[in-house]
Amino acid sequence: MKNIFLIMVSLILSIAMLGVLVSCASGESAEDITEPKVGIANVPAAPTPIASPDKVKLALDWFPNSNHLGLYIAEEKGYFAAENLEVEIYTPSDPSSVLATVASGSDDFGMNYQPDVLIARGEGVPVVSILGMVQHPLNSLMTLETSGLDSPADLKGKKVGYPGIPWNEHALASMLKADGLKGLEDVELVNVGWELGSSVMSERVSAIIGAYFTHESISLENEGYPVNVLRMEEWGVPDYYELVMVTSEEYLSENPGIVERFARAVSRGYVEAIRDPQAGVDILVKYAPETDEKIDRPGADLLQQLWQDDEGKFGRQNRDKWVGFAEWMQENGLLSEDVDANKAFTDEYSLK
Repeated sequence: MKNIFLIMVSLILSIAMLGVLVSCASGESAEDITEPKVGIANVPAAPTPIASPDKVKLALDWFPNSNHLGLYIAEEKGYFAAENLEVEIYTPSDPSSVLATVASGSDDFGMNYQPDVLIARGEGVPVVSILGMVQHPLNSLMTLETSGLDSPADLKGKKVGYPGIPWNEHALASMLKADGLKGLEDVELVNVGWELGSSVMSERVSAIIGAYFTHESISLENEGYPVNVLRMEEWGVPDYYELVMVTSEEYLSENPGIVERFARAVSRGYVEAIRDPQAGVDILVKYAPETDEKIDRPGADLLQQLWQDDEGKFGRQNRDKWVGFAEWMQENGLLSEDVDANKAFTDEYSLK
């Protein structure tokens, strides 16, 4: 019996030892699987650093209005951010200084006017247009509908108000000549400054030139004074870009990548504005609560077509329009003969 008992105890101890050995073996296998071997291949790669956005300043030509919808759309919808740009959009205290501040580098980009860009280049200011923002003149000749003055020739012997801008005088002269008059000698010019609307409403003058038909004409109609709009390019003045986006020659040369990304984001914004101008005004109001929607909503609808060229593309600029207007300015003594209009713009960054 004693022998049998000893045999049973030995058997039990053997089975127990076998279980311990199996357990240890299993533990080692699990450990081998769950604990990776340390080596260079297993060290996680460092995350790729995200470049800080390039900061740029954009000076507007005037207070925010429907002309600027695409800019605020680009900001609101992240088109600038998508191009890794941080854009400061602001209105200078003196908008007439935009070309000077862009040329000096105080501002990187600016909204301005084709005639002014040409004049500035004639004075040695090295700015260049990178986008044609508004494809045709907004500046126009206006008369009250009740006046019966429906064409430039009807203004013979009348007073015409203007803002004191010299080239506006020559534009009026071309319009008068295109309708058979001799020119400025047939009218009386009155410098009314920026009181264009009030001067024609009060009948201090019979017509005004220098007013935008996408703004002043709407404002006048809202006041109960609907007007006739005589567009410059239909009466003897060469077609031109009312608004352009400019940068300096130096900035363009040193930062072509930023210029390309900026132009692309701006273009995306204006394509959206063309698609839905009223949605663009909604965004404008968010950034500029002082916006007069009674003017800028109808203004945006008028601009919808003016933001596009004949092929429906935004931003394009062509040689004929730049050279043709420059030649007209030179013929009228407004621009020196040595100004090369071909160097005043580039169409490299517009939508193709």
